[in-house]
Amino acid sequence: MVTKNNIKEGSVVIFSSSLPAVIAGPIVRHVSATSCHLWLVTSKVVDVDVLLAQNGIKLETRSSSEYVSVGEFAHIYLLSVTPTQAFTPNEPISYDIQFADDGFQEDWQKYLPRLLYKGEPSLSFRWVPSPTKILHGSCRKPHHKGGDALAQVDNVFAEANATGNDKPDILFMTGDQIYADDVAGPMLQAIQQTISMLGLTGESIEGATVSHSDDLPNHVHNYYEREQLLPQIATNTLLASMFFGAKKKPVFTSVNAKNHLISCNEIIAMYLLVWSPVLWENIKLSSEKVPDIHQGLFDEEQKVIENFVEDLPRVQRVLAHIPSYMIFDDHDVTDDWNLTRGWEQEVYNNPFSKRMIGNALTGYLLCQGWGNAPTKVAPLINQAKQVFQTSSLKEQDEFIQTLLHFEQWDYRLDTTPPIAVLDTRTRRWRSESSLNKPSGLMDWEALCDFQQGIIGKEAVIVISAAPIYGVKFIEAIQKVFTFFGKALTVDAENWMAHQGTANVMLNIFTHYNTPPEFIILSGDVHYSFVYDVRLRYRKNSPHITQFTCSGMKNAFPDKLIKTLDRINRALYGPSSLLNIFTRRRNMTVKARKPAGSRGELLNGSAIGLLELSPDNHTVLCKALMSDGKEVEFPPIKEG
Repeated sequence: MVTKNNIKEGSVVIFSSSLPAVIAGPIVRHVSATSCHLWLVTSKVVDVDVLLAQNGIKLETRSSSEYVSVGEFAHIYLLSVTPTQAFTPNEPISYDIQFADDGFQEDWQKYLPRLLYKGEPSLSFRWVPSPTKILHGSCRKPHHKGGDALAQVDNVFAEANATGNDKPDILFMTGDQIYADDVAGPMLQAIQQTISMLGLTGESIEGATVSHSDDLPNHVHNYYEREQLLPQIATNTLLASMFFGAKKKPVFTSVNAKNHLISCNEIIAMYLLVWSPVLWENIKLSSEKVPDIHQGLFDEEQKVIENFVEDLPRVQRVLAHIPSYMIFDDHDVTDDWNLTRGWEQEVYNNPFSKRMIGNALTGYLLCQGWGNAPTKVAPLINQAKQVFQTSSLKEQDEFIQTLLHFEQWDYRLDTTPPIAVLDTRTRRWRSESSLNKPSGLMDWEALCDFQQGIIGKEAVIVISAAPIYGVKFIEAIQKVFTFFGKALTVDAENWMAHQGTANVMLNIFTHYNTPPEFIILSGDVHYSFVYDVRLRYRKNSPHITQFTCSGMKNAFPDKLIKTLDRINRALYGPSSLLNIFTRRRNMTVKARKPAGSRGELLNGSAIGLLELSPDNHTVLCKALMSDGKEVEFPPIKEG
């Protein structure tokens, strides 16, 4: 336990006699036959070891730990353990984290029981080479008024422990693990108190209305007016003049940018606050520093945030028991990240906005990407260590440049079937005809790399942040807005929005060596649906199942989604002639209706559970709702 007194946040002083040893984690990350990785954040640099056991027998292992110090009292660790013999598949592997510091270890041992399920002597996870129960979800917004479906997974584990039922094998978080561009006032206040509490590293800022991140908490526009701090650009094109007038508009066009995170320490603090309840015990929320005009909203949001915090112990516990993998989507950085070529030109030529994107990517690397594929990002981690040690503006800018040019955020798991996790944000197929047309989600080279990795396989699972097969009527609306140069207005981000990307992806599905069993897991859209896709005029068509489940703590406006659902079914049903005018005219797309529903779209906070038969031919899709209900999408009888 680390002693720290008189922690100051702006004019608010928080009195805390100590900081806990572990302030976030442990989170089980990449697990294979010959290695496992644990992510955690400590309040002190300390030697740490991990002991493993399986079937009651202590395993001989080699362990190592790497850390990046992101503040005086915040050190992000990735613990890597390699057994001398491969893990036994499907059997629990217990793990015991040992700190060399006696006081630290004592504090950790006192906290540990909160993370254990009833009757469980130690933390554990499993290595499952052929996963048959796969969880996936996206879009976890703390101040959404619905429940947190990620916390519901804890109930699944607790029940399985009590009954002996099978637990889910693996968890994929498919985007928007944080909302950097859409932050509640109370969450922003908690973030800034966390920065002060942990002494998170600040930074000088170039080209902004503030010169240092330390100036943000006391700035007049700190709460609900941060759009006044965000970069402004001149809109000089004829089209922009038509729609926006000849005036300046923000580079970041998120409608909820009023509390957009700016500095790297704000990003890191948010990760700590959405995955762990520990720091919240020292957070004191108050609307006193909030401008009078916004205090009502602050108080309303505070109630929602307090409900979110109540569920965090369950989230922390379940993440300590299941291998989890992550990939970014837009809100992990900003709402319209790399949407168009024009957006990229404006943002990356402005030092302030470029820094903001780089800061969000830095947070993603340290808190998400590191645990997905540790070897792949090792050079970036080494560079990050140096940046945080020196706090040099020049080195930080160079590091951000490296991150922006990094093209290996995607990764694959050597499971059966193999799982390919796509990067749909940073290797985009940019429109050559217009600055305002949406870019393709992946460029030709990235798509070729993807295809080479799956050709000849019997089956494959693909993680795509956005659905490959979207709801056609909604895509048609996006296309109309894009035609008028308003892609940023409706987030026209779908696989069919760019002709090149759409054609290549659809050609992959029609290739004769494409896996006959093809499963797509996606999120992003804030509603859930399941499509079964077959090729027309092909007896040996691959079986394509797309399960979109979104969001874990977010939802679509209920009346609107029901209306869009009805119109889509009327216009684009499987037998509709309008399908002839779509890019997927050579495919039949049939929706599995959620049980008990007349429509095809399920609205409400949920996390998806995919269940596979041993031959991967039977694919069951269920949505675990935040209220505890389970909604199945029954398979369509073929014939």
